Amino acid sequence: MIAESLAGKRIAITGATGFVGTALVERLLRAVPECELVLLVRPGRRSSAAERVRKELLKNDAFDLLRKNLKDTVEDFDSMCARRIITIAGDVSTDGLGLSPEDAQILASCDVVIHSAAAVSFDSPLDSAVEINLLGPTRIAHALQALDVSPHLVAVSTCYVAGNRRGNAPEKLVSEGPFDLGLNWRNEVQAARRLRSDAEAASRAPSQLESFRKEARRELGAAGAPALAAKTEQLRTDWVKDQLVLAGRSRAASVGWPDAYAFTKALGEQALTDEKRNIPVSIVRPSIIESALAEPKPGWIRGFRMAEPVILSYARGMLKEFPGVPEGTIDVIPVDIVVAAIIAVSALGPDRAPDITQVASGGINPLSYRTLVDNVRDWFTQHPIYDSEGQPIIVPDWNFPGRGRVQTQLKRAQSLTNRAEQTLQSLPLRGTQAKWSAKLEERKGEIERALEYVELYGLYTECEAIYQVDNLMGIWDDLDAKDRDNFCFDPRAVNWPEYIHNIHLPSIVQHARVKTQPGKTRTDRASRLRANVLSRDRHVAAFDLENTLIASNVVESYSWLATRRLNTPERIRYVLQTLKESPQLLAMDRKDRGDFLRYFYRRYEDAPVEQINEDARDMMTQLIITKSFPDGLRRVREHRALGHRTVLITGALDFAVAGLKPLFDEIVAAEMSIRPDGTYSGEMKRVPPTGETRAQVLADYCEAEGFRLDECVAYADSTSDLPLLEAVGHPVAVNPETRLAAIARKRGWLVENWDTAPGMSKPLLPIGTMLSERERKKYMPVAGRRGQR
Repeated sequence: MIAESLAGKRIAITGATGFVGTALVERLLRAVPECELVLLVRPGRRSSAAERVRKELLKNDAFDLLRKNLKDTVEDFDSMCARRIITIAGDVSTDGLGLSPEDAQILASCDVVIHSAAAVSFDSPLDSAVEINLLGPTRIAHALQALDVSPHLVAVSTCYVAGNRRGNAPEKLVSEGPFDLGLNWRNEVQAARRLRSDAEAASRAPSQLESFRKEARRELGAAGAPALAAKTEQLRTDWVKDQLVLAGRSRAASVGWPDAYAFTKALGEQALTDEKRNIPVSIVRPSIIESALAEPKPGWIRGFRMAEPVILSYARGMLKEFPGVPEGTIDVIPVDIVVAAIIAVSALGPDRAPDITQVASGGINPLSYRTLVDNVRDWFTQHPIYDSEGQPIIVPDWNFPGRGRVQTQLKRAQSLTNRAEQTLQSLPLRGTQAKWSAKLEERKGEIERALEYVELYGLYTECEAIYQVDNLMGIWDDLDAKDRDNFCFDPRAVNWPEYIHNIHLPSIVQHARVKTQPGKTRTDRASRLRANVLSRDRHVAAFDLENTLIASNVVESYSWLATRRLNTPERIRYVLQTLKESPQLLAMDRKDRGDFLRYFYRRYEDAPVEQINEDARDMMTQLIITKSFPDGLRRVREHRALGHRTVLITGALDFAVAGLKPLFDEIVAAEMSIRPDGTYSGEMKRVPPTGETRAQVLADYCEAEGFRLDECVAYADSTSDLPLLEAVGHPVAVNPETRLAAIARKRGWLVENWDTAPGMSKPLLPIGTMLSERERKKYMPVAGRRGQR
């Protein structure tokens, strides 16, 4: 009897917060009521191991049935967990597991250790997969040996340790079969660690760092030194990871495994066998683990496994075809069958349990690739997913092409979208026009994901290995009726069409939260984000000015002031000269906003302060207000009505925005120094509020006033404002340029497209209202000074 054999036992589990681990903990708590669990959990960056168990494990819906069963009993769920679960902090990627002396003694008291922790991603960096999958089981054995104990160690592996073979794959170590390559796992560990060092060194080569800097600038534009530095470092670490992922794929393929996951799992079995010494070991090898057949409830799943991303991409119309052998076997097994098998092997004990038990369906209840595809197509034909316009997405028929053909088509499409993206980013698109770039970015992401799926999972759909389950069925045959009811691990229990149609697909569609009803959604995502931005809980609303609240910029403001006292021929010359300069000014602005402002504001040198202030008052009504966005000004008033502080942070000069003071509690603008003779010097009094300076200005304001940045809102239009947008809890991209539109879409930010009032003229360059000859002679023309020489 399984439950009776484990009653009173203390069972340690690694990987308890993962998919299999969660189901295992739930099943043991519910079906083996007299056992005690010790959960070895790696602490998070900001949470302890115990906190992770409470938040990530026990709050999962897997425990709903157990909570319900205990609702009207003497001991509720929380009390039962407190009595039966002990959490210890540890890490299987660290020698000695990182255990404290107290936690080590708790581990030493265990009768069974179930090791299910793993780097389950098929594209893990090679060194990470080696440390966790290859060395993890051995570290568990070494820790137990150091404690001078020998509990039954049940190690969860994978059927795919058999590699890219055809035909029968028996329940034996790879090293015991005819396909053993004689690999030395110790050499592979050393090589993987060297690869990490080599990749880190290569990523710091001057030429490589320069390429990262260029890529960061291409993506972020003039976002400021800190943002560009952070992006550059992110690109460097991503590059190192990509090199190690590629190294894992290449090394695995070179020796006959589909990926680094299966490769390191196979070597992990070899290492554990070599190093186990007095520790009794049983290995359980599942195939592709998917949603539950029955327990804790039909369709239960935690996170998406291998098949779900491919199935959902197909249902969304993103994958038109996928490689695979139509008559080949897709070896899928529900998670509750896997968990029941692990518990059964644990209950048998080290003397009776087989050395290796495979938990798979292909050898006894096969699911062909064509059957899977046909059932998926039929289901989504009957229950389509709907697009953003409320129209059903028609799923295509797959033709089972070769992996090479699909990869070639996707790489060609990827190349075309990359070129189109570069072209669009070079154009001065903004607002609704920039949506083209955002949509192209989305399409590019779809192509990249499809290519990733083909590269990661293509070998699995083409696999023709048949995993034997003789040991599994031997255990099953020895069970009595009660154990068969309580711990079903017979793969023949799965009716594949029933499972696919009524259990698996409804579950993954529900978890993916895709649109399953026709018609447009009444409350779209933008409306929800807008309501969140305008919550009374917000503290401060910070606004940029140019292209955020007004359709103007510092060049237009200067032009209005500069031409006010020019006669007609002088105005014509000024306009032609400024238009000629425009490409240079635009390039300078895109490179560094602060440098551009310093350069451009020197044109005000020698301008009389009295004259500028007088003209600026007229400019406010004749230019700034007329070119303002009514929706933007309305938004400022909405924030004020809600009791939020409103702050304008702009690189425009202070005299140009002085007329906006009634709208804002605080205005932070650029300022020029004034000479004793009452003229502007053309030089800045302090660093202009651009780029990262804006984020610091808002942070200083919040600190001084007792506000929280995560409760602030920021409105801006350019990637040069990225530090400000990233600093707050509620960023809003307004009329975003191409780069910012793509970033906002990727990060899920609110995007607002505001425009000027209907009927407003849009000249290439605003010209100030011409004064009378007497008024023009009152002061020197601004454009006649140093700035226009």
